[in-house]
Amino acid sequence: MATLAASAAAPAAAPASPAATALTEVGAVTARRLRHLRRAPGRAIGVILNPLVSLVMLGYLFRDALTLPAVGEYADYVFAGCAVQVGLSCVGPTAVAMAQDLNGGLVDRFRSLPIGRYAVPFGHSIADWLVGVAALAVTAGAGLLLGWRPQRGLLPTLAAFGLLAVFLYAMLWLGVLFAMTMRSVETIAVVAPFIVIVLPFFSSAFLAPQAMPAPIRPVAEWNPVSAVAASCRELWGNPAPPGGGLPAEHPLPVVALTLTVVFAACVAVSLRRFRTASH
Repeated sequence: MATLAASAAAPAAAPASPAATALTEVGAVTARRLRHLRRAPGRAIGVILNPLVSLVMLGYLFRDALTLPAVGEYADYVFAGCAVQVGLSCVGPTAVAMAQDLNGGLVDRFRSLPIGRYAVPFGHSIADWLVGVAALAVTAGAGLLLGWRPQRGLLPTLAAFGLLAVFLYAMLWLGVLFAMTMRSVETIAVVAPFIVIVLPFFSSAFLAPQAMPAPIRPVAEWNPVSAVAASCRELWGNPAPPGGGLPAEHPLPVVALTLTVVFAACVAVSLRRFRTASH
């Protein structure tokens, strides 16, 4: 009786706040995704290898065969393009993983649990963002070994890598959007490589737009990849070709506007489609 009375007198535990609940749910999905990546590291290795291959091939093997309409080493120029390619390389693995969860019945199992539908896409994106940041660090180490050097000091250098991390997360949500719209792993596997290959080569990532054919030049100048690469080169003090229009002259405002629009659109459409797929 005394025990029962003491239990009755004890105050009930306060319910967790919505923010704490959301963090717990997203953290659980993030941990699950990281465990899967640890057991099957092939996708993470692919994210690391894509920019490394470009860096070694263009920044080392073919650097004497490529010229820029500007003063500076090509290794310093091409590193920004390879760093941007890390974010593009993450689109496919995220889209494939999300599509597999949708087609494999994971969402159906979540229906019976008191978990927010947003936890799945956010958990996937955060886990893959951590993998992408690790790939970015590996790419930076390889760039230093091959001769790339930042020239503006520590804070601008970190600011450029922070910009790349933001770009990386926005691209992950593009992958989530692909999964929500295509739903087919086979279709995603066909489309994703074009993002990794075509977008960088139709931008200033590897070549100066001024050296491209006239019909392609405006596409390369206004490609968001060009603005991100140009912003990083500006922060690092690396060489950049002259001209290039508004995106090349004011890359940071263009990047801020572009990434905000892309991220907001991808998140809004993806979450709406995910809620529809969850009912």
